[in-house]
Amino acid sequence: MSDPTLLVLASLADGEKHGYAMMEDIQRFAHVRLGPGTLYGAITRLEQRGWIRPVGSDDRRRPYSITGAGREHLQGELTSLDQVVKTALRRLKHA
Repeated sequence: MSDPTLLVLASLADGEKHGYAMMEDIQRFAHVRLGPGTLYGAITRLEQRGWIRPVGSDDRRRPYSITGAGREHLQGELTSLDQVVKTALRRLKHA
């Protein structure tokens, strides 16, 4: 999976994070390195859709958290991906 939108949502499902922490987390769990432009482009789109929101901070870094709507979207996308994976694995057994 390399969709930045889903990767950011998956990262934030574990708790609020700022951009660099998201990049590091995504690298660890998905083995995908998002560049700053890709990451912050995804953050902007997610915030516009209401799927994440900025969290107040005393630091210069700006943490984000996933919203209820973002959790619902992520769950729906993961359910769809699960179906694709199950189908592909089943088909591989017969190939």
